[in-house]
Amino acid sequence: MRIVLGVGGGIAAYKVASLLRLFTEAGHDVTVIPTEAATRFVGVATWEALSGHPVSNSVFDDVHQVNHVRLGHEADLIVVAPATADLLARAATGQANDLLTNTLLMASGPVLFAPAMHTEMWQHAATRANVETLRGRGVAVLEPASGRLTGSDSGPGRLPEPEAIFDAAIALTQGSSDYQLPLAGKTVTISAGGTREPLDPVRFLGNRSSGKQGVALAVAARNAGATVRLLAAHMEVPAPAGVEVVAVETALQLREAALAAAADSDVVIMAAAVADFRPAEISGTKIKKRDDAADPVISLVRNPDILHELVELRDAAANQLRRSQLIVGFAAETGDGEGDVLAYAEAKLRRKGCDLLVVNHVGTDKVFGQDTNAVVILSRSGSEPQEASGTKTEVSAAVINRIGYELNHVSPRA
Repeated sequence: MRIVLGVGGGIAAYKVASLLRLFTEAGHDVTVIPTEAATRFVGVATWEALSGHPVSNSVFDDVHQVNHVRLGHEADLIVVAPATADLLARAATGQANDLLTNTLLMASGPVLFAPAMHTEMWQHAATRANVETLRGRGVAVLEPASGRLTGSDSGPGRLPEPEAIFDAAIALTQGSSDYQLPLAGKTVTISAGGTREPLDPVRFLGNRSSGKQGVALAVAARNAGATVRLLAAHMEVPAPAGVEVVAVETALQLREAALAAAADSDVVIMAAAVADFRPAEISGTKIKKRDDAADPVISLVRNPDILHELVELRDAAANQLRRSQLIVGFAAETGDGEGDVLAYAEAKLRRKGCDLLVVNHVGTDKVFGQDTNAVVILSRSGSEPQEASGTKTEVSAAVINRIGYELNHVSPRA
């Protein structure tokens, strides 16, 4: 694939060298176009050495090749990182005062901007308007990451990690014909892994969840352009780059984190395996096994129904000045003599009241800890169940695509 990598004039330009390496190691042919300001942060020699191509930012170099027209026409993908406030403004207003902005005007394929700037600049009305203008034209603009900025500042405005930009760029070339990321500008909260309910300082009640499906969902949502917050219970896999991680252990901790996160989320996906019960009492010391003592009896109490509570809070605020929110539940079910998996799942959907319920048939050798999954997506609207199967990455892509469809085609709640 032929890629044009535009580099804006921000301190985060040094991270883009790693992004360039990811593209070239994946076999792509990359032409780097830095702005004049970008060369003050990373020199031309670095870009030439890593890309294997001459580097220029002037329309007057190699005029016989008509680069200001040719590069945009030939590119299968254009990625701009860091996309500064100035670059976003120039792109939105169609300026063409250097080789990069000329190339953007000539683009015939997908374009991805990865913004990086101070929080106040990102949140300024002018920048937000420029971003919306670009997205309205079908250009993909990632949400910046949150965290430490230049100096002591902290907040949204960090350049997403190179791996996150790479994944989003590749996903963009495999997406729809209009190249619009389905969750661009959305905030998505996802719970993942299994909660653990302590019995004593060394023991707990847990489950077999590995967190693989929740992490795959976080990656898919991130690649779809969302700002992703991952509520991570016990997981056997690392959290992906480019998402905010909130660590939790128990169901009560997950409840607190989910209620807080839902306040500013467009989508909430409860994929974690949450314990239904917890010990009524937690021993402050290890429970000893003694021959002269009776076997311990452990009394359990119900944990709160986090998914149902999220739905109730959302619906209670429906008539207030608050944007509509999509809530997705997961159901790990086993059939028995009284009903099959789908029968129990449909009853759970009615009981929980969420918009979508992703159902899988679990067992000792099914789903938990595996790399593959097969699910059925049920909708509160009564539409036909949707099946998805394959790797957990493929299942996650199907779930995120369905969420994008629901957000763009379902009327807001009254």
